[in-house]
This record gives sequence, structure tokens and C-alpha cells, in this order.
Amino acid sequence: MEKIVYFDYCAFILLLVLLVTTIYRKMIRGKLNQFFLFVIVVTLVAATADVCALNLDRLGAGNILAKHIAHSVYLLAHNSTIPFYILYLFAITDTWHVLHKKRWLRFTVALPYGIMLIFMAVNPFTNFIYYLDANDAYTRGSGFIFLYVLSAFYVLYGFLYLWRFRTLFSAPRFYILLSMFPLMMIVAAIQFFFPRMVLELFVGAIALTYISMMIQRPEELVNNHTGLLKLSAYVKNMQNSSITKKPMEIIMLNIINYQVVFDMLGYDSMNRLLRSIANQLNALNRNQHINAELYYLGQGKFRIVIDNQHFGQTSETARLVCRALKPGILLNQMEISLVAHVCIARYPEDISDIDALLAFGNDLNNKPYTGEVLYASDIFKKEHYDIMRDIDRIMEQALADHSFEVYYQPIYSVDEQRFNSAEALLRLKNEKYGFISPEIFIPAAEKSGAIHKIGAFVIDEVCKFISSEEYRDLGIDYIEVNLSVAQCMQNNLAKNILGTLDMYNVSPGQINLEITETAASYSQNVMMENLKELTSAGISFSLDDYGTGYSNIRRIASLPLHLVKLDKSFTNTKDNPKMLVILENTIRMIKDMNMKIVVEGVETKAMME
Repeated sequence: MEKIVYFDYCAFILLLVLLVTTIYRKMIRGKLNQFFLFVIVVTLVAATADVCALNLDRLGAGNILAKHIAHSVYLLAHNSTIPFYILYLFAITDTWHVLHKKRWLRFTVALPYGIMLIFMAVNPFTNFIYYLDANDAYTRGSGFIFLYVLSAFYVLYGFLYLWRFRTLFSAPRFYILLSMFPLMMIVAAIQFFFPRMVLELFVGAIALTYISMMIQRPEELVNNHTGLLKLSAYVKNMQNSSITKKPMEIIMLNIINYQVVFDMLGYDSMNRLLRSIANQLNALNRNQHINAELYYLGQGKFRIVIDNQHFGQTSETARLVCRALKPGILLNQMEISLVAHVCIARYPEDISDIDALLAFGNDLNNKPYTGEVLYASDIFKKEHYDIMRDIDRIMEQALADHSFEVYYQPIYSVDEQRFNSAEALLRLKNEKYGFISPEIFIPAAEKSGAIHKIGAFVIDEVCKFISSEEYRDLGIDYIEVNLSVAQCMQNNLAKNILGTLDMYNVSPGQINLEITETAASYSQNVMMENLKELTSAGISFSLDDYGTGYSNIRRIASLPLHLVKLDKSFTNTKDNPKMLVILENTIRMIKDMNMKIVVEGVETKAMME
């Protein structure tokens, strides 16, 4: 009975194209890519051996050794395809730790495959799986059914394993991965009853091609410039690890002076520099034999993720990363000095939330540079990142429950020898976290858009206070209210503020609005129109935190400012005589522009003098 070999030819061509395209797309790094590559290669070997075996069978008697080799290689490779696909599922679910943790599970997975290898090894002596009859024709042995039992076991095991971790995938990806098993069962049944129809490898090749197209997509996983996995892959893998309870150690590498180097080198040269760093990390990964996953998250942030088999090498690897970057990198005959933080974080032991992990990685840039390896366990404050994660909900609840409070910090006039004004300070108290710093909730409110509701609340509270008996008893002249950058860009800002003043019968002269240097740096027409309209109505403006940014004197001169508030850093003249020179001349310059001055951070008589 002659078999139809054309399906094997198609499978061979399809698998060869798939192999070449996989290598061309550079999908060969990382455990996931490597195991998918193994599945392709094993299936390709099976197709090649089957083509050889079927053509040898067509030649009739003779070629006994070649026939034995071809049929044995085919059966070995073909019956390795599904077990290797199971290993690919371990890689794509990132659940190797489950296999390593449970010895009985490793034994269960390996036992049937080990038995098959033994049967194939002794087959030349037992003819248990197959044999060549008197006419040297391939004939199935009495134990051939075992190969079907083996396949059925791995198909069932793979189906159940994939079903267990189905929450790790979107519905389309889950069904694509799952489709391999029913397809193999259906085709195996067809081939069992109709041996002439050699369909298994062809259908397997189609399934692998579909997986390659829909799941093994480099544009979704790999950063083009570095060849490392990208941010989306990092987030997804961390989320999966949280679900599967996989412990990991992460070496975080942040290039602190990334923006400075980028401005100096430009786009193309910076990408070459990033590629050079990625190559060093890849070389370190190979030399240390840690089989880590490498990621580039953008903005000079690299991550090396190490699983629990190699935890003992994490500290040494981090030190090697530190040491490799200290001398700088030679690029275009120029030595580029890199300032980098290297920090080890244990996930989920140190940080158990992906948002907190990402936020901590970003905050590393704000830590003082030491040149040594840092440890997240020493610097991570869980409560801070819990607040960051919940801050939108906290603010929404605070607005609904009126949990925001306005405090008033008095401002002393040296000329009048009295407290003549006060600054409104917004505070947020939460039942769970207590007082939450404005440095946390104000930036979050600007991002979410809640700043407009919060700003309206502050103006309303201040106007209500100014119209009260308590304000009149204090004898102060006006209240200072901070405006954020987002508020300054609001089209109806002036209308809303003036409407609130009218509602409480508050004079515009009783309000002074503060803008920061950051807000003043924006030259948008909306902000300038707001300032002009409010100034025309009689509201004065002050510039807050002068000296904390890149102070632009020309910009200050062009704004309708009544007052400039010097940052508290100006008070530190004792240890730095040059600061006193800057302070004296700054005061003289501001006074010559007929503006008033407030100095923040004056806590002692010596400072005041």
C-alpha cells in the first residue's frame, strides 16, 4: 500500500520557510522563542525523515540500513513534536517554576517520553514498534499503538495545562494555542484508519505557521533598536508571574543621564549606544549562564529578569553590570560617560504589584547616585506605592466626602511688622493612609483631570473663608492661592474664578494667585489670556518657587506679576558665600521691577536678618 507523500512535501516547504522567517525576524532569543524554534526544527526533521522513508519504501527491496535510519528518525522526531510543544507551553505561560518545584510532576511529564525512547532504542532487536518484512517493506509492530497512547497522553496533558492557565491569555490567543491538540487528535485518527493519508506533519506545519503569525510576533515583543524585549512584554510577563506565583529577581538598570546623552548624540547615535549596551548585557547573560530575560523599557531603562534557578548569581551579575558601565562606552571615537543606577528588586517578595514595580523603577532616577548596587528592600516604601496605585480612587472619594481641607500659612511683612497675608495650602486626609502629601496627589490630579474640580474647591473654600468673621478678625489683607499648570491652560479659568468671587462678594484685591516657574514657562495663548483677564479684574499674581527651575528673567519681566516668592534654597547662605551674592542681586533686581518679595523657609532670626 503506497502512501501519498505530497502532504509531506508541502509540510517540508512550509516548515523550511517558517524556520527561515523565524531566524530572519530575529525570534531566536529568550526561552519562549528558543522552544518555539525547537518545535519547528523537530517537526522539520520529522518531515524530512518521512519524505526520505516514503521514497525509500517506493524503491522496493534493499536499502535496509537507510530505511531503518529514516523510519527511526521520523518516529523519534514525530513523537517528540507534542512533548516539545508542551515545553513551549511551559515557556509561554512562564511556569517552569511549577515543574521545578514538583518532582512528581517532572516524573509524570518525562516518563512516557522516556519509555518511548527506550522502545525505539531496542526496536532493532525486538521489532516492537516497527520492522521490515520479508520484502523489506515497512510494517507496524505490535507495540505501535503505544505511540498513539503516548500522543494521546501529551495531548490531554497539554490541553489541561493550557486550560489551567487560560487567564494568562486573551481569548483569541488561548484558542490558537489550544487548536493544536484537537487538530492533532483528529488527524491522528484519520491516519490510523487511513494509513495512506500522511496528513499529521502537514496539519502540524499549518498550526505552527498560524501560531507564528498570531502569537510569535516580534513587533509586539521586541524593541527594534536594542533587540531586547519591550515594555509591553515586560508588563505582560510580570502580570503572568503574579498570577502563577513565580518568584523572580530583577536587575534594574536606569541610565540617569539618558536625556543629556540623547540631546548630545541625537536619535541615530543614541540608538547605536543603546544597541551597544544591549549587546553587553546579552554577552553577560551568556557568560554568566543565567538564562535571563532581557528587556528595554525605553528612556534608558533596562531590566534583567532572573528566575529562581539562578538567584544565587543575581548580586554578582548586578555588580558586573555596574562595573561594565563605569568606564563609559566608546562611540564615534568619543567616550560616552553614563551615570547609571543598578538596583535589585525581588518580585513579588519586595514589590508585589506591577504598577508599584513600574513606579519604583521610574523613581530610581530620583535617588542619589552612589555607583554601587542598590537593593529595593532598603529603599522601597510599600505604603507610598499603594497610595500611588489608589490615588485616583482616593481623590474621587475625597471630593465626594469633602475630605480635602484648606489650611492657611501666615506670611509676615517686615515693613509692616505684622502678618498681612496667608497662603492657602490644600491637604488630603484619608482614613487608611492618613495625610497624603500634595507632591503625590497634585501631579496625579493633573494627569487624571481631577485638578480642575480640586482647584474649584480651593477657590470656593478660600472665598468662603474671606467672607467670614474669622478672616476679618485676623486683619490680613489677602490670601494667596496656587494655580497648577493644567488650571492655567483652562479656557474658562478666569470666568470661573471671577464668578466664585462674585458669589461670595469677595474683592479681587483679596486674592493673589500663584503660578510656578513651570507654568510660567508655557507661552500658550490660553494662559496669557487668563492672566490678562484676571489682572484686569484686579487680581494680582505672584511667581512661586523662583530659583528652582531654569529661571528666565525675560519671561518674568513679561508677566503681570505683583510678587516673587524665592525658594527656600536661597536661605542657605551660611555654607555658600556665593549664594549670598546671588540673593542680594536677585532681591535688588526684583525690587527694581517694582515687585514684592517673599522668602520661603525662614525659620530663625539669623535667617530673617
